[in-house]
Amino acid sequence: MTVTTLGPCKYPSPRSGFVSDDEKIPANIIRAPDRPDDPGPLFEIAGPRERLYFDPPRVRAGIITCGGLCPGLNNVIRSLVRELHGGYEVREVIGFRMGYGGLDPRNHHEPMVLVHSSVDDIHQQGGTILGTSRGPVDVGAAVENLIRRKIDMLFCIGGDGTQRGAYALYEACKARGHALAVVGVPKTIDNDVLYVDRTFGYLTALEEARHVIDAAHNEARSVENGVALVKVMGRHAGFIAAGATIASQDVNFTLVPEVPFRLEGKGGFVAALTERVRDRGHAVVVVAEGAGQDLFPSEPHITDASGNVKLKDIGPFLAKAIADGFAAEKLPLTLRYFDPGYQIRSRPANCEDAVLCDMFARQAVHAAMAGKTGMVVGLLHGTFIHVPTSLIVAGAKRLDTDGLFWHSVLAANQQPDRFG
Repeated sequence: MTVTTLGPCKYPSPRSGFVSDDEKIPANIIRAPDRPDDPGPLFEIAGPRERLYFDPPRVRAGIITCGGLCPGLNNVIRSLVRELHGGYEVREVIGFRMGYGGLDPRNHHEPMVLVHSSVDDIHQQGGTILGTSRGPVDVGAAVENLIRRKIDMLFCIGGDGTQRGAYALYEACKARGHALAVVGVPKTIDNDVLYVDRTFGYLTALEEARHVIDAAHNEARSVENGVALVKVMGRHAGFIAAGATIASQDVNFTLVPEVPFRLEGKGGFVAALTERVRDRGHAVVVVAEGAGQDLFPSEPHITDASGNVKLKDIGPFLAKAIADGFAAEKLPLTLRYFDPGYQIRSRPANCEDAVLCDMFARQAVHAAMAGKTGMVVGLLHGTFIHVPTSLIVAGAKRLDTDGLFWHSVLAANQQPDRFG
């Protein structure tokens, strides 16, 4: 799991608490009986290095935020700026605006100069002061702009699409012989990044989702045959739906992308829902946005600006299926539908995410100052690590439906293992 370094590190660091490149953490901490001495891949531990590749007073750093909003973006920006200026006394920090589009001068998004005063209270706000966008980066134009502006390091805050763009910039700079440290900070509210135990924004999302579920539960149990359907984020992974279910303890059905389900027929979801309402008079259903995509008619895929396949909207589809199922059973129904996605992702970070944002940002700065490039800061077994970007973009983390987390969901809501 070797991380690329731009060259020899010859400048002394002004920081303390140094970590050596030789200190590693294994990907697997559980030893299989048939492989007791096999730790699996070994990752560099993140932290300040004693010697730096860059001379701090001469550094010009860039920061960029891309993709959808996520609680904690401003916290990361603030801590990056504070560590760069306060910890290393770098010369200048530039905030590129409106995502990767801001790296292309043809888009006329003039960057911001970030100093202590410009980030003083941004951690109290949701969103990102730099703005964001989806879409590919024009690598050639971006590299030329970074070279012209004499940027030494670029911090890319975003999910898999952002990190793919960061990796393209890293490879292009390497081909040009330009010494640019490209360091990623993993951002996804879905918590689905490989080699990252928890991404920032995830716990804030659970907290906000639980508030919505509380309201949904009150709506459902206050009317005759009330069903509250709550759609939460989670394109390909159901971590928010699962975590919010466990936190709430008032959810009766949790539908996630990792577990296919059938709607109709004996043993199907609608039959189980009608049985629950007949028995208890109300029900709360939480569905991840990427669940049940196989239930839609097969059509050509449509992609967004980032190249992601646009999902079919499972919320209204499921609401109609529930209404039709209750009508077929001649069972009265009062259905309430909640779609709080934008409300959740635009919130400021809670305390736990704020701490995580700060830690991610500072480890990213330490890595870049030591000339690390083509890497993302990870979090494994409670330890911050350096992960080659090529590994991050090669796959994604999914719910283990045989693991303790999903079994806790099933214990909390008492739904069947499978529908159909």
